[in-house]
Amino acid sequence: MSDTEPPVIAVNRVSSWIGNNAEVDGALTYSLIAGGRSNMTFTVSDNSGVRFVLRRPPTGKLLPSAHDMAREYRLMHSLRGTEVPVPEMVGLCQDESVNGRDFYVMNYVDGIVVRDVEIGSSMNEGIRRKMSESLIDTLCALHRVDIDHVGLGDLAKRNGYIERQIKRWSGQWESSRTRDIPLVDSVARELLVQLPEPSPTTIAHGDYRLSNCMFDSSGSVIAVLDWELCTLGEPMADLAGLLGYWYDKNSDDELVGDAATTQLLGFMSQDELAARYVEEMGIPGGSVDYYRAFAEWRLACIGEGVYSRYLGGQQGIQSEEIDLEQMQKSVTTHVEKAAKMLQML
Repeated sequence: MSDTEPPVIAVNRVSSWIGNNAEVDGALTYSLIAGGRSNMTFTVSDNSGVRFVLRRPPTGKLLPSAHDMAREYRLMHSLRGTEVPVPEMVGLCQDESVNGRDFYVMNYVDGIVVRDVEIGSSMNEGIRRKMSESLIDTLCALHRVDIDHVGLGDLAKRNGYIERQIKRWSGQWESSRTRDIPLVDSVARELLVQLPEPSPTTIAHGDYRLSNCMFDSSGSVIAVLDWELCTLGEPMADLAGLLGYWYDKNSDDELVGDAATTQLLGFMSQDELAARYVEEMGIPGGSVDYYRAFAEWRLACIGEGVYSRYLGGQQGIQSEEIDLEQMQKSVTTHVEKAAKMLQML
């Protein structure tokens, strides 16, 4: 941990805290998991091997309302025992004398995270198909959770989700933007103009996608990860967010991330994913395109925040090579997609 200990992990204090909350075997070591572009995630190992996962915010100045460790912890802890697969929580630390900022620890889940096309290519078409189906089935399970029964009824307001999201991400855009893109503000205004009637309020994960889920070897989802953006709100926005990361056969954009993976044979198309969700939930699908536009606009705002943090060196040492030019370009690509879907371009 010589490269990441100061100020990311105070090894002695954090190890002592974990030892007081779980059974450990000897000294603990910490390894940053490459790939995360918001909160920082570490595997924690003792003498018997990997046992835990630790999540903490990035270093440096944080955007308002972002990187809330207590919220992530509460969500996963509340969903234990439901049909939504989540890791078992070990504990939440909000004593800043331990590591400077809040963090939480959860049990390690041994599974497959399809972070890149190479991992996806190692699986056969049948498993890729099963992954697609399981992603939708798990999303439906999340949207069927009784929010009051699991103690999340007070997590957020139950109405005005899109209006709240547009206000939030417009603010995040202003706080993190590195250049002027007037179309971001124009799309935000148009989203409010074209806002459809909302669906019944559900838990909305906020960043549900292939690479934020863990699978077993058969292709079934065994853990939903990265709950940082979760709230109560519009379920169609979750579906649209998934589609926003998925391969689009009509797009000429460079294929990166989940889009590069889901072009592989076996993965369902965007239309097939949407049809499966609409059928399972028994709802009309006429508003899918609106929420896809919203998802693209939000990805632009999120992408600018991530780009800004990498420029500022807030994401810690990453073993992966980061293409900052592509990251910057993707922001414009997302907002232009949103504008086209709203028939602004």
